[in-house]
Amino acid sequence: MSIRALSPEVASQIAAGEVIERPASAVKELLENSVDAGAKTISISVEEAGKKLIEIADDGFGIPSAELELAVARHATSKLVRSDDLFSIATLGFRGEALASIGSISRMIIVSRVESEREGTRIIVEGGRSEKPAKVGAVVGTIVRVENLFYNVPARLKFLKTDMTERRAIDTLVTRYALAYPEKRFKLSQEKNVVLQTAGDGDRRAILAALYGVDAARQMLEVMAEEDGYKLTGFISPISLTRSNRRDITFFINGRWVHDSALSAALLQAYHTLLMVGRYPLTALFLEIDPHDVDVNVHPAKAEVRFRNQDKAFSFVQRSVRKALLAYSPVPRVAPSLWGTVRTAPSESTSAGLDWAIGHSEPVSSDQPSVSSAQNAVRSNGEQTTFERIPLLRLIGQIGAAYLVAEGPDGLYLIDQHAAHERVLFEKLMAQHEMKKIPSQSLLTPAVVTLPPQSAQLLISQLPALKNFGFDVEEFGPNTFQVRAMPTLFAGSDSSAALRALVEDFEEDESPLQDEVEKKIAARVCKRMAVRAGMSLSNEEQRALLTDLEACESPRTCPHGRPTMIHLSVDLLERQFGRRGAR
Repeated sequence: MSIRALSPEVASQIAAGEVIERPASAVKELLENSVDAGAKTISISVEEAGKKLIEIADDGFGIPSAELELAVARHATSKLVRSDDLFSIATLGFRGEALASIGSISRMIIVSRVESEREGTRIIVEGGRSEKPAKVGAVVGTIVRVENLFYNVPARLKFLKTDMTERRAIDTLVTRYALAYPEKRFKLSQEKNVVLQTAGDGDRRAILAALYGVDAARQMLEVMAEEDGYKLTGFISPISLTRSNRRDITFFINGRWVHDSALSAALLQAYHTLLMVGRYPLTALFLEIDPHDVDVNVHPAKAEVRFRNQDKAFSFVQRSVRKALLAYSPVPRVAPSLWGTVRTAPSESTSAGLDWAIGHSEPVSSDQPSVSSAQNAVRSNGEQTTFERIPLLRLIGQIGAAYLVAEGPDGLYLIDQHAAHERVLFEKLMAQHEMKKIPSQSLLTPAVVTLPPQSAQLLISQLPALKNFGFDVEEFGPNTFQVRAMPTLFAGSDSSAALRALVEDFEEDESPLQDEVEKKIAARVCKRMAVRAGMSLSNEEQRALLTDLEACESPRTCPHGRPTMIHLSVDLLERQFGRRGAR
């Protein structure tokens, strides 16, 4: 094939694809333009997840009428003059591509007015072709209206995700910028419903309350650190407030929302040994450094950065967050029941110091039998064993307020009380659900739960599924819900915590409306309602848990696949105590 130059129309669409990947990308570029223009109030309206309409209105400086036609041209910007300016960027936008890219794949209408002019100016750009500007009446500021996004790029339109997912992406974006700029008033409307509105009074904690609820906002820990030209501010969650994914980890660098693996690693390193595996904190951290020390011109969407000294940035964030955690965390208290358990050196009256460690000081050879678990499914003769049932067990007691010890006909069983209770609750709930007889109990005082906008929209779509499980949940204002009833099986448990856990599970799945959604709902709520490690159980409660576990169809794993028990065979114990030699 012969080489030919691309037409300006095709070239502009290719360039637009690098900058505008989805409707949220267009919202981000326009919102950042409003911030750069010094706007105090920014209103965003979205219809059909941004495919039909995106409209952003601000009260910023506006665009002079003589420059409006140039503003929609490619590589036209007021933020750069020389190439050296690329190494000290202090604004959010700088490439001069956003308006041209959006205009090439939509019908875009811009109305703007500066304070020094009596009239506003309107320009229409459709498919990359602009009309002559016209005078119109307008207030000071800019309104950008984007209609029929990707109408002339059907391939891009085809590969967009569901409307729910695209709306959540927009909600997440605006939410984070509202946190970054609390002195600005943000208003986000989806399908003419207001999902986010901030006061613009500079109170970042008040925005956290609107997003995550008053209780969560009250628990958040403030970070304020400054060192050698670096400044870190914002909020982090205590170790008692976590999420099952990283979506609520937010970093801004010089006012720009970025995805930086090094900063995320520094944050998680600060929480090292403090969080359970698979749990992540809520954070909104804002790093300010000299623009010369960070390069933002490394990604088409300006979502990634490169530090001049990455180790320094990593260390500063890690130490600052760790210091805040230790400053706010209470000193652990030792229960009186544990006093005196620390081993001391044997006294003269002691005949010998006892070592309670199971096993030899030398490594056990690989040919010796190891601890059996749910994954060990083959006997020595190659016959497949079944794990559908467990033998009758005799309770011995509880250790560490987390594990039950029981004796079976073939050895010792150590049972994780949390995982075991998960399995018991899950099978009871699913049995009731299959019979369509889930008894529900009304709450004396309905629980009120506030969620971030993206989570609230997701929960609304799942309310019918929750009703099938005995939950009575209804909307109670913007992003707020009321739990009026819950399954009798969970009576007395924290209903608001269960609702939050359900939303986390939905967010981990791109298409939660598949056939397995009901089992996922049951598994997630059972995980939250099960007894936790650290809870002391009475002898009656321990026996009841063992009896219920024995009756389960799949007692050896929890609904998420984690083993509920470890089996120490009599043969293994005898070998560990040296009663049998190695074969």
